Amino acid sequence: MASTFGNCSVLSSVVLPIMCICLTQWLLVFPVAKTIPNGFSVDLIHRDSPLSPLYNPLETPFDRFYNAYNRSISRINRFRPSYSKAVWSDIMASGGEYFMNISIGTPPVLVLGIADTGSDLTWVQCKPCEECYLQKPPLFDPMKSSTYKSVQCGSDPCNALDSSDRVCDQEQNTCKYSYSYGDRSFTRGNVALEKFTIGAANSTRIDSPVSFPNLVFGCGHKNGGTFDNVGSGIIGLGGGPLSLVKQLSKSIHGKFSYCLQAPDSAAKSSKLIFGTATDSNAVSTSTPLVDRDPSTYYYVTLEAISVGDKKLAYGSGSASSATGEGNIIIDSGTTLTFLESEFYNSLESALEEAIKAKRVSDPKGLLSPCFEADKDMDLPVITFHFSGADVKLQPWNTFAQVQDHMVCFTIVPSNDIAIFGNLSQMDFLVSYDLEERSVSFTPTDCTKNP
Repeated sequence: MASTFGNCSVLSSVVLPIMCICLTQWLLVFPVAKTIPNGFSVDLIHRDSPLSPLYNPLETPFDRFYNAYNRSISRINRFRPSYSKAVWSDIMASGGEYFMNISIGTPPVLVLGIADTGSDLTWVQCKPCEECYLQKPPLFDPMKSSTYKSVQCGSDPCNALDSSDRVCDQEQNTCKYSYSYGDRSFTRGNVALEKFTIGAANSTRIDSPVSFPNLVFGCGHKNGGTFDNVGSGIIGLGGGPLSLVKQLSKSIHGKFSYCLQAPDSAAKSSKLIFGTATDSNAVSTSTPLVDRDPSTYYYVTLEAISVGDKKLAYGSGSASSATGEGNIIIDSGTTLTFLESEFYNSLESALEEAIKAKRVSDPKGLLSPCFEADKDMDLPVITFHFSGADVKLQPWNTFAQVQDHMVCFTIVPSNDIAIFGNLSQMDFLVSYDLEERSVSFTPTDCTKNP
């Protein structure tokens, strides 16, 4: 069934799942493989996609949207400064947003992990388990891999961990890690080197998965909490020295991209591209990445937001969190976009002026403002003015249909932190250049994987 919002025609059957998750739908350099000419890619599978092992066909699109809302609220806690000494992840009780497959070891063992732009160290559950959460896939057994190597205390990989997260086994001279998560989940184990096999190469000269020896990861022997039983751990895609993208930096020239689409788009997956993405005819716009602590997160500077033609300066007269460089984090693991509360009041007023529709209340009391939807509804384009880059968001990036005749704004207020979430990034090729310290946005039909 098609709904028309002014000149924006949207298929409800597609929009609702999109809003559910995309939202509805990331330096130490260790020796790895040679440079890959044209990069390589891997599928990103949204938890609510029909391709996901967590897919529940009994859930309605509305159910999925509100579940995504709750995950966003849980996830934002780990970005808050008061939790800077803790390792927060989207692996709360409700799980992460995107899964990806990699293979570890020799012979290779397939691992399904949560792709997390807000985490650095990749870790998986390993045998022998002192304490492990139940997982359906087989546990990785380092004793059966010919390429597994322990990391010694005092080595570069060990020292790359925060001092509060590393432990030295003096008796065996073995480096260990210990992470705690926001919901009291935890993982502890050995820091090790191993061969990773990832994706398929884009170049016609390399048509098989690409292998990288001696990547640092965590082999978790004691793990517990609320982890999903379909996955084996976390694949860290953050900006810190032990993340997968940082370890592969020389091979991929410091570049990676993703293109997020509706999870039910013909049962296709989104794409994560390591290296240079396919050239696009569309015009891209680029903004600098800002160096801030912790280095895990991808900070950029938001200067203003326009609702249609009305431009609102961001941070003017607002709390200190909204001012200065690096005032917003780009995160593919958070569904909603969060903005500073005082600014949000001005944004909400501008929306009411621009949308000539009856204002109504979200029946669950979570989202505001909401409007009564009809065939003549005209929703505005909302432009995020980053430093040097204007990113125009279409209505499907900023509004969700939460009932048959109701749409709600999916950008929400936050008291102390701003996040540019994955719904706002849908149908853009989002490209990170960690050498040039920039991120670019290219309008892209992500159902036609780049």
